[in-house]
Amino acid sequence: MSRFQWLQHRPRSVGSGDIRGVNPSAVTPSASGGGSAGPGERRSAQRVALCVAVDWYFCLHWLPLAEALREEGFDVAVITEVTDAGCAARIRTAGLRLLPMRLSRKGLNPLVELRSVATLWRLLRRERPDLFHAIAQKPVLYGTLAARLAGVRAIVGTLAGMGFVFTSAALKARVLRPLVTAAYRLLLGAEHVRIIVQNPEDAQQLRHEAGIAPVLIRGAGVDLSRFRPAPEPPPPVTVILASRMLWDKGVQEFVDAARLLAARGIGARLVLVGKPDTGNPSAVPVERLRAWQAEGVVEWWGHRDDMSATLADAHIVCLPSYREGLPTILIEAAAAGLPLVASDVPGCREVVRHGSNGLLVPARDSVRLADALASLIEDAALRRRYGERSRQLAVSAFGIDEVASATLAVYRQVLPTTRENPHPRPGGGA
Repeated sequence: MSRFQWLQHRPRSVGSGDIRGVNPSAVTPSASGGGSAGPGERRSAQRVALCVAVDWYFCLHWLPLAEALREEGFDVAVITEVTDAGCAARIRTAGLRLLPMRLSRKGLNPLVELRSVATLWRLLRRERPDLFHAIAQKPVLYGTLAARLAGVRAIVGTLAGMGFVFTSAALKARVLRPLVTAAYRLLLGAEHVRIIVQNPEDAQQLRHEAGIAPVLIRGAGVDLSRFRPAPEPPPPVTVILASRMLWDKGVQEFVDAARLLAARGIGARLVLVGKPDTGNPSAVPVERLRAWQAEGVVEWWGHRDDMSATLADAHIVCLPSYREGLPTILIEAAAAGLPLVASDVPGCREVVRHGSNGLLVPARDSVRLADALASLIEDAALRRRYGERSRQLAVSAFGIDEVASATLAVYRQVLPTTRENPHPRPGGGA
């Protein structure tokens, strides 16, 4: 019995507010194996194509889910831009097929964007997946269009947050918002398409603005055996903000809070972990990060591959973001038994329960952020109590098995009931 079969038959402890719109008992494993079928033959495994804009983002957030799908018997291909040889090796080592493709995440040149859709269409015509699953805003929009044109019969999109267009007040975002909303309404409302969101506010926004009834699955899941509580490290107290280095993650507010704590004489290390995402309009310039470090106000550790080891060096994890889907760093930190401080915004409040496992503060408010951090920096007993409750929450709601089981249930809603190959590729070759 696989771990997902076990999940389907055990009594469920997750409340109806944690995973909505799916029936995990409907999840059944497909046959194992890979390859493609010739005319009149059956495939040995149903084929899933996952589309993510860039490889490091896939490895950081979605690799465990893809591994769970492969373990369940699906032939899983990953469509992504390859920017990191190490990440590409991890994808292949996990038994996943890597299909390199570049998809601009911030460009708006119509010819370039149409070329991306056409390239993805050709790739999907060649691959003939039973199900196409796109993750993040541009892959969902472009991928859904390409998949529908290519005749893919089952499409799933995950919006891991509403993205720059819906969270920024910049003129560019305000201009694009009605266009993107119209595209959602046109492309994502078909019967064979399902959209997954990660928090109730995003679900409500999609229903209200685009007329779409999404499925709510909270996050990408966390490996509870890898992220576990560790003994608290020695002083000074270390506060980590681990994310892509984007203004929208509240990086400036974190730095300002660090200055306020230093001015109050509160001794602590405030650390930024991550690198700028140059494909995002909200990227913090490297020069600014280096200047902050030279000033001595914060440390910048850059990118870290092993977040479980990085979290073992932390006393507190902080994410003063402006809006999230459901931030992986917070569920990893919760699984590691750490107290949390975050903005009181969609996504963050799904993980941080104010006064239970952490503290919520208003977004863009560095003074309140500094106050919250100070209360935890100066109270070891409070950190310990919040950390214990964080672990309890992660175990009850955010484990990878629960998330994978719910995702598989969504797949079963849209996958054809027959496994005949209606679109055999010429020659029946792989």
